[in-house]
Amino acid sequence: MMHTSPSTPGGTPTLTPPPPTVRTPMSASAVLWVTLAVFAQESVWNFYDAQVPEQLRQYLTSAGVIGLIMGLDHSLGIFTQPSVGFLSDRLVRRRRGRWPVVLIGASAATVPFVLIPWAGSLPVLVVCVVGFAAIANAFKGVTETLVSDYVAAGNRSKAQGFIKAGVSLTIIISSLISLLVVDRSLRLAFAIPPALMLIMLGLSWWFLGRRHEQALLPEQPADGRRPDESDFASPWAVLRDALRSPSSPALLLMIGIFCFAGMWTALRSLTTPYATELLGLTRGQAGGLALPGAVAFLVCVLPIAYWSDRIGQLRAMRYGVALFVAGLLVGFALPTLPGTVAAMVLSALGYASFAVNALVALWNLAPTQKVLGTYTALYTIASSAGMALGPAILGTTVDLTGWRCMMLNAAAFAAVTFAVFTLMARRAPGRDTAPRTSAPHNERS
Repeated sequence: MMHTSPSTPGGTPTLTPPPPTVRTPMSASAVLWVTLAVFAQESVWNFYDAQVPEQLRQYLTSAGVIGLIMGLDHSLGIFTQPSVGFLSDRLVRRRRGRWPVVLIGASAATVPFVLIPWAGSLPVLVVCVVGFAAIANAFKGVTETLVSDYVAAGNRSKAQGFIKAGVSLTIIISSLISLLVVDRSLRLAFAIPPALMLIMLGLSWWFLGRRHEQALLPEQPADGRRPDESDFASPWAVLRDALRSPSSPALLLMIGIFCFAGMWTALRSLTTPYATELLGLTRGQAGGLALPGAVAFLVCVLPIAYWSDRIGQLRAMRYGVALFVAGLLVGFALPTLPGTVAAMVLSALGYASFAVNALVALWNLAPTQKVLGTYTALYTIASSAGMALGPAILGTTVDLTGWRCMMLNAAAFAAVTFAVFTLMARRAPGRDTAPRTSAPHNERS
């Protein structure tokens, strides 16, 4: 795990490698059940991103306003996730685990989600959409932090590869529900994802939460001192420590997460109306456009995870953003169904490199294992802020330039993300923020 050095000649925090640690085998069973928990959560969010914009189009014609509503619901997590993540950290320290937060949150979020297709007016629809997002965003980061509880630090990047492979399956499931159910029964389509979420979270809790010991590791701070828990007595104290200066590695990483999450969410949110307006597809067909990209993501995410471990996480994320931009340019150059499918495949592969590495890179900057839930909140704050603004920004450019230029506009914004990761990579020594572990023969994790 990489850490920030508290004192440097210029007073600027830098990334320094900790002493080598003994490599711990990765539990396949623990990774499987953590993957199922994240899968359960993301199955709802992917269907939400694919179909709620089209639901809003029944009452709204402006892509910018639709994007603003899709973004505002994500912004609610900025206010709830630090406190909920810190609460989950306290539950872990008391050996109760994060599961009460996850299970209660999932049960409560199901109600407004199921009611979305029953809404008969715009105000009722907005209440359902915002109600679901407020509850689901509150526990979303807690579910993602489960991997840090059951998987040792040196294996988390690889574990994230398996988890993101599971997440890609949720995109496939969302696409299949869109293709097979939406055009026949919209109400049934909105009932399927939350039902799957509750069933799979229940199974994951039963087999993982009850039968696996947590894998919290001894502290190995970069300066050799154990962190004082009184320094992290509240979520805001943890945030102040992480973002203590404009050149903080955590702050730079959060800016990169903000930029890329914003454009990815914008692309996901506006692809369905883009395809119905520009390509002439039906709503169900347009909702299924994500399927080829999801398949490519599934096939390549594990090789990307192992490849990222070798070259460094920041470098892998930079290459991923470059591929994402290239995919968008292909979509702009070829505004046809095959060209759009190719764009979705390339952009999904670029996103895979980002998705595998971003959260683990941020965990690697944490001063202590006991605040990883709050550091996950940093990730979700950055990504939620990007999700809040990205769809509105891209939607506004569509209002100004038309659907024909949507891919080009997104590529221009994504290029800013590449510049941010380039700046951070130049400031990070060695293998960026990738953790370094050693086995008896100095084997690289």
